[in-house]
Amino acid sequence: MSSPELSLSVAVDIGGTFTDVALLDKATGKVWRAKTPSVPSDPSEAFLNGIRLALADAGREAASLGQVLHGTTVATNMILEDKGARTALVTTRGFRHVLAIGRQDIPRKANLYTWVKPQRPVPASRIIEIDERIAAGGAVLDALDEASVRAAAAAIRGMDVEAVAVCLLHAFANPAHEKRAAEILREELPDLAVTTSTDVLPVVREFERTLTTVLNATVMPGVTTYVGRLEKRLEDEKVAAPLLLMQSNGGVAGAATIRQAPALTALSGPAAGVVGARSVAAACGIKDIITVDIGGTSADICLIKDGKIGLTQNGKVGEWPLPLPMVDMVTIGAGGGSIAKVSDATLSVGPQSAGARPGPAAYGHGGQNPTVTDAHVVLGHLPSKLLGGRMALDVEAARTVVDKVAEPLGLETATAARGILAIVDNHMVGAVRVVSVERGHDPRDFTLVPFGGAGPLHGCSLAELLGISRVMIAPAPGILCADGLLAADLKAEFSRTLPKAGAIDMGVAEGIIAELQGQAAAWFDAEGVAEADRRIQTVALLRYHGQGGELAVTWGDSREAVEAAFAAEHKALYGFTLDTAIELVTLRIEAAGMTVEPPPAALEAGSSVTPFDHVPVHFESGVASVPVVDRSTLGAGATFSGPMILTQLDTTTLVTPGWTGTVHGSGALLLTRKQDA
Repeated sequence: MSSPELSLSVAVDIGGTFTDVALLDKATGKVWRAKTPSVPSDPSEAFLNGIRLALADAGREAASLGQVLHGTTVATNMILEDKGARTALVTTRGFRHVLAIGRQDIPRKANLYTWVKPQRPVPASRIIEIDERIAAGGAVLDALDEASVRAAAAAIRGMDVEAVAVCLLHAFANPAHEKRAAEILREELPDLAVTTSTDVLPVVREFERTLTTVLNATVMPGVTTYVGRLEKRLEDEKVAAPLLLMQSNGGVAGAATIRQAPALTALSGPAAGVVGARSVAAACGIKDIITVDIGGTSADICLIKDGKIGLTQNGKVGEWPLPLPMVDMVTIGAGGGSIAKVSDATLSVGPQSAGARPGPAAYGHGGQNPTVTDAHVVLGHLPSKLLGGRMALDVEAARTVVDKVAEPLGLETATAARGILAIVDNHMVGAVRVVSVERGHDPRDFTLVPFGGAGPLHGCSLAELLGISRVMIAPAPGILCADGLLAADLKAEFSRTLPKAGAIDMGVAEGIIAELQGQAAAWFDAEGVAEADRRIQTVALLRYHGQGGELAVTWGDSREAVEAAFAAEHKALYGFTLDTAIELVTLRIEAAGMTVEPPPAALEAGSSVTPFDHVPVHFESGVASVPVVDRSTLGAGATFSGPMILTQLDTTTLVTPGWTGTVHGSGALLLTRKQDA
């Protein structure tokens, strides 16, 4: 355990609208939380503002911090907005057009006859070929011509680029040429960021491997600058604690790891929320949950079965596949800032968002478009002030903008507001069905866990649409991504594609596993993970002969055990198995440095539920006077019935008619739908 002076851990999650902070004293388990508006022009400013707020609340000094954790969307936003660094690509002669060719498939929602292939992040004019060739099995066919690499460096020097990606054919089987080429490029181009596929994704499939390497290169200068700025701000605040950043796989890693592979942080914020939701559910004895993280811009949906967070290597960021291990979730453009509009007499909501500035009209920052948050304000779902009274809501401004969609449709203001919420709820229900019904799970068998600043406003309505009878609201749902950072382990993955896919050869496989374990051990040492806190799991990616994709299963102690696990996974996912040869394609070591669990939080018992106000709320059945309760006054074991509004610093919970609630000893709310509702 940390010394009392350095027992504090602080977690900061920067979202599109707000920056959330959780400060934990590991010695006592006490948590202080803060929420402050994000600063899009300089996210590090909100980062430090939030830390100062939490420390002030705790009455502690910045120098007492022993650990700083951070979830960032810097890399994700650069990819989505195409604002990354100008990048050049160095590849094997004859493979200049791998990115342009891509894959033969067309996006599901695209029109087959009008779809235009998106412009690649690196045009052919900035792709340079060098002379070398590695065979699929790793043998050197043509030695690396270092003169061609230096010629490539000379050409890049005149391209006005900031980063260079190096992806050579079959480098996953033998990285020698790729590593030497990178050494020469760093020597010749000392001012440019250089990254290799071996650093990021040393596995089979040229298009995905090349694209991932390029995306990593494009975000490297920006993320490196951002991380450096954070470290400088922490240094100025006299914070000596290490900075750990959240990855898409649900774990954290040190700044050095992130500088080398910043693409690992894509979707890191949503991943932290899933980790936090699982932790709260576990405290309530719940293992099967569907999480819905509703922020200002997007909604991220994830299914957790038996307490296990699923990982996928089929993830996407925007239009681009990014086959790095990441929490398996679906993201849609539906959040509190999602803009409603009328076009051709049809009301639509999102995916465009009002963001942090100007934000919803009710926030008073000049927003002129109706948003989901404005609809909630019009209907009376939100209190008059947010952030513990620091942000007043402008009800009239909300009514004015909602009227912009009400009048063209000939609707009353409240009816239009309900229509906005109904549309956004149904968008989210569709995403929930993608992670549940489409994968063989009945959502009615799960507990819904809505979180994020807007999540608890939608929990009951989403559950009713899905037929779910139980909703769990975390103690601090609006700051759950920050809480999840505190619960996250250090994580890293080390993969190797076999020289040739084929029947499982235990001898060959164990040799590769030993090499990967050596890489994991070196990573543990670099991150300073104690021997007792180290955990590794071996995963195999297998397929039936002729299939184009693999399934991941836990490695076993025999060929028969591994094949049986694959067959069981295939049947669970697709409903059948094949009488066809099973092939081993890739082996992966998942390494984790376990965090020290703080003492469990325990809420004092108390049965009192005392409203401090009653407000008119517009329901479909009419206007009702609804009690407003300060959630912090509720003790463990307290029970209540809807309709009710529960307020707290980071969010507002709307308990609709037909639902009852109980306060769990952990501080979570368990809402249950009445059987006759």
